Amino acid sequence: MSNLPADFPTNLQDAIVYFGNEENAFRSAIALRWPNGIVCPRCKCREHSFISTRKKWFCKGCKKQFTVKVGSIFEDSPLGMDKWMFATWLVTNCKNGVSSCEIARHLDVTQKTAWFMDHRIRAAMHQGDFRNKLSGQIEADETFIGGKARNMHANVLSVVRKRSFLSLWPA
Repeated sequence: MSNLPADFPTNLQDAIVYFGNEENAFRSAIALRWPNGIVCPRCKCREHSFISTRKKWFCKGCKKQFTVKVGSIFEDSPLGMDKWMFATWLVTNCKNGVSSCEIARHLDVTQKTAWFMDHRIRAAMHQGDFRNKLSGQIEADETFIGGKARNMHANVLSVVRKRSFLSLWPA
């Protein structure tokens, strides 16, 4: 993810300070959304002009305006990119997940709004809409994959052994 700004947050304290600034959140969203340059989501045209007072682009191909939110999980949301980017950072960086109540407390929004945000972010992660997922050098701490064969339910263990996946494992 070399397109991200050099000061992109790596811990919670940095994320709070970084995404507290609307301009930083906006620049990060642009870098994540369009790593190869801004493209119109409707006609894929690269010729556009930026309307800085409204943070919108005007496409010269289809003559329509678009924002960084159009065609993404952030679309149709009145919340600013600062709240969306911080919520995304929270959900993607917490090992055990984040509840909507916790997001609501952190962002000072209602639990219903936080639930909506949480589900959109999780759906995007499930569908693989986030680019560059696990690219480059990956480091994982406290990772748990699988379990002991003796802790499996008998029905599950018999099905797995039939597939000869665990035929060498002791019972």
